[in-house]
Amino acid sequence: MESKQPQGQPWYREPMMWMVLGGPLAVVIASVVTYVLVVRGSDPVLERDPISEAQRVGKELTPEQIESLQPAVKARNHVASPPVQSDK
Repeated sequence: MESKQPQGQPWYREPMMWMVLGGPLAVVIASVVTYVLVVRGSDPVLERDPISEAQRVGKELTPEQIESLQPAVKARNHVASPPVQSDK
């Protein structure tokens, strides 16, 4: 009786190999794309006070613009303030 050895296929022809490599390969590609987007499209660093920065460059802000900046300034100050320790 002659035993037949199965002919092996090249590694890139095996479907299971692509399932094993597919997930990590997709993650690496997504990471590279994310890095490129971050490097190319980063936001500029803003000055601490947008109202004084506007005055420095000679631009006057209207009262509506100043009012629209207040929630952002309030949130920034809240985040930048140190945490309050409560006495228990």
